[in-house]
Amino acid sequence: MTGITQATPTEVRDGLASGEILLVDVREANEYAFERIPGALLFPLSTFDPKAIPSAGRKLVVQCAAGGRSMRAAQALIAAGHTQVANLDGGINAWKAQ
Repeated sequence: MTGITQATPTEVRDGLASGEILLVDVREANEYAFERIPGALLFPLSTFDPKAIPSAGRKLVVQCAAGGRSMRAAQALIAAGHTQVANLDGGINAWKAQ
């Protein structure tokens, strides 16, 4: 069964370091320009196309500011057939807090 799990900031940090995950930032370009998690690729929710995400066998972790927009994007990824999808629990705000 496939589904959307919640990834902690520590899991995302470790997954980025090991190359096991692809971090997808679904905030808008101005938000991404202001601050971003190193290694995150920008795919704004306003123009989000799940087929455009280059997963290459890696687990996809989606993030936004707090988790709402990224959960919608994660649902779209699952609907498009991606099988390994997680949401960064608490978004970039949780990342910064940790």
